[in-house]
Amino acid sequence: MSRTADEEPPRRPARGGVQSVERAFDLLDLIADAGGRTTLSELAASISLPMPTIHRLLKTLVGLGAARQLPNRGYALGPGLIRLGNLAGEQLGAIARPYLRSLVQELSESANVAVLDGDMVVYADQVPSSQQMRMFTEVGRRTHTHDTGVGKAILAQLPADQVRRIIETAGMPTPTPHTIATLKDLEAELERIREYGYAVDEQEQELGVRCFAVAVPDTPTPMAISVSGPTSRMDQKFADRAVPLLQDTAARIAEELSTA
Repeated sequence: MSRTADEEPPRRPARGGVQSVERAFDLLDLIADAGGRTTLSELAASISLPMPTIHRLLKTLVGLGAARQLPNRGYALGPGLIRLGNLAGEQLGAIARPYLRSLVQELSESANVAVLDGDMVVYADQVPSSQQMRMFTEVGRRTHTHDTGVGKAILAQLPADQVRRIIETAGMPTPTPHTIATLKDLEAELERIREYGYAVDEQEQELGVRCFAVAVPDTPTPMAISVSGPTSRMDQKFADRAVPLLQDTAARIAEELSTA
């Protein structure tokens, strides 16, 4: 028996919930993966749903403020997600905070946690060092991905096409002479991060500041933790102590998030 274009394909098994809700979140994930905005044709090519179903779900999401339609008839994430995102970020920060405190106690440098938000990273929490000369990062601060340790650690976990979309959307400003300035150089740096398991901000965001960062694995939202401080203290000897601690801490945060 044939099926018309307007009929839905056989339903795939639900993931233990309401299928229409799962499909709506799939669409939001696709928009987020595209850097926060995409076209209807790109959505249709990325999800196994008939066009009438996609239209219906998007109309509902737009009505709820979770998505918005663009003048070119594409779609973007909507303002209704901002409050939810802020609250979720605060909760992630609260979960990570005890682990950040432990890093500060062990390493005596400021510890941070950040998440990917569209084409930027947002700092969800920081525990500052008690040293007189220390690094402060404002919670909620948005920064580029290519010139921060946390940003590069997150990018190294993403597919190459998503990395390119993020960079094309956000651009690659160069706040210092050390900042990576081309996509080709960034891709080489991400390969190195995958090989060694950690990222370094080598005075790329601010002169005199070095940062070591590690991605938190298997999280719903791409996430990374880091320690940062003056280059005078953040030498190779420090890195040899800090990186294993960061990797172990990232694994423990991931484990807690998986059971939260």
